[in-house]
Amino acid sequence: MTVTEDRPVERKPNWFREHSELGVALLLLVVGLLVVVDTALEGRGGGGDSDPLGPHAVAFVVGGALLLLSVLLAVDVLRGGKGEAEAGEDVDLSTPPDLRTVGMLAGVLVATAALIPLVGWPIAGTVLFWGATFSLGSRSLVRDLLIAAGVSVVTWIVFDGLLGVDLPGGPLMGVFG
Repeated sequence: MTVTEDRPVERKPNWFREHSELGVALLLLVVGLLVVVDTALEGRGGGGDSDPLGPHAVAFVVGGALLLLSVLLAVDVLRGGKGEAEAGEDVDLSTPPDLRTVGMLAGVLVATAALIPLVGWPIAGTVLFWGATFSLGSRSLVRDLLIAAGVSVVTWIVFDGLLGVDLPGGPLMGVFG
């Protein structure tokens, strides 16, 4: 008669599971290639006296940076590098998400998108910033409304007035124009 012991079966770790960060490197590679190829196919138009590089220069730099990061990450992972596992997070993953807050934030975003063409950025931005603070728990209604309006108007002035990016002004239309 033979005696058999119940030993736990040792499983070899799956290579793909051990190197899952390669998926992120692959994603960076694909996005970098898309940016570089799309920019190259779009043509080198643009560039003038005030901007000799043209608008494509930034896209090439971003695409090249994504490609470089994908290669560096892949090399690091293949050499044994591992990502840190949520060391700084104090999140209890067994706790369900706060769907009320998420729903309120989603509603604020949808309302902002609907309001921009109707009332312009300064008012829609105020709704966005104030609604986000309210959704996240702040109850200083007047103070938050004043800060939200200030941030929204300053953002509009910087983009519309200084950078030349047209944002609808609503009732303030024509102030810079």
